[in-house]
Amino acid sequence: SYRFFTPGLQKSSSRMLELGVALKHAIPQQQLRLVYQPQIDLGSGRVIGAEALVRWRHPELGEIGPAEFIPIAEQYGLIVELGEWIMQTALKQATEWQKNGFDDLVIAINLSASQFNQPQLAETILEIVHEIDARPQQLELELTEAVAMRNPVAAGKIMDSLSNVGFRLSIDDFGTGYSSLSYLKRFNIHKLKIDRSFINDL
Repeated sequence: SYRFFTPGLQKSSSRMLELGVALKHAIPQQQLRLVYQPQIDLGSGRVIGAEALVRWRHPELGEIGPAEFIPIAEQYGLIVELGEWIMQTALKQATEWQKNGFDDLVIAINLSASQFNQPQLAETILEIVHEIDARPQQLELELTEAVAMRNPVAAGKIMDSLSNVGFRLSIDDFGTGYSSLSYLKRFNIHKLKIDRSFINDL
């Protein structure tokens, strides 16, 4: 086969390389921050949880969206370090909120495929929780349907190990891939987030 070079290819490649190098310094230089999307009980109007979402503002490159830098973090092997920073930061915030009366607030954090497939994942996250002096019940670990269904048997075992030590689990983007209701019965999950394409017309 043959392919034609275009200036766009060079521009995209250069941008990825630039962001990959810059992302290595983002955590130590405190360029990252978390924002929290509240989860509200519609019956009572009470805030019952929040989803932690990472944002990156580079001093020269400006605001860089997660849709751009998360895949780069995966590709450059930085996603596990980034994920641990998100957990530590979110749990510290959760303990602060707890001191201000939000005792039952649960913080949801997204797990990437690389994080989810780490050996001894439950033990690693539990160690972070103990370092912050938080509780496992304060943390909800969220993975996409694609990650869960890639190897359902192995995923089920990992979910069991996480649930057994007290973490809450949820599956995001349900319905966008090869959804299987029978596997949902096997997965030890607390929440199912149905993709917006199913509820837009409600």
